[in-house]
Amino acid sequence: MADDDKKDEQELSEDEKLAAEWEAAMEESGDEGEREDEWAAAMAEAGETGEAEDDVQTAPMEEFDTGSEPAQGGGPAPDIDVILDIPVTISMEVGNTQIPIRNLLQLNQGSVIELDRLAGEPLDVLVNGTLIAHGEVVMVNEKFGIRLTDVISPGERIKRLQK
Repeated sequence: MADDDKKDEQELSEDEKLAAEWEAAMEESGDEGEREDEWAAAMAEAGETGEAEDDVQTAPMEEFDTGSEPAQGGGPAPDIDVILDIPVTISMEVGNTQIPIRNLLQLNQGSVIELDRLAGEPLDVLVNGTLIAHGEVVMVNEKFGIRLTDVISPGERIKRLQK
């Protein structure tokens, strides 16, 4: 118990040292009371000059000519060249499934994982994780490729993004 009292005294003395350092720093930067007095004087002066909260005026809003606004979808087309060089990730999904971590840890070479898709069903083509098409696997110069069989319409893609 005596050790706890010594520890509290040591912490208290460190806190007191820190407080003294802060106090010295505040005195060097200027007296806080002077700043408050300056603020009070400025507010009193504003009150003497007749400024009141009732006299506050709102800034005028800019008026726009409604006839010159382009209609939705009208006007100049956006410059698509700005986004054409942005890289995206395209991936093909054969299927998926959910398994408990216990089974995941037991997987080894030769293990078979059953997927939710039937053999011969088209694959999902994803761009940055968003479904954009369906396709089938093909061989191109001894490499795998995918032939798109169904492309999702832009409107449908937007609906899927909003979900």
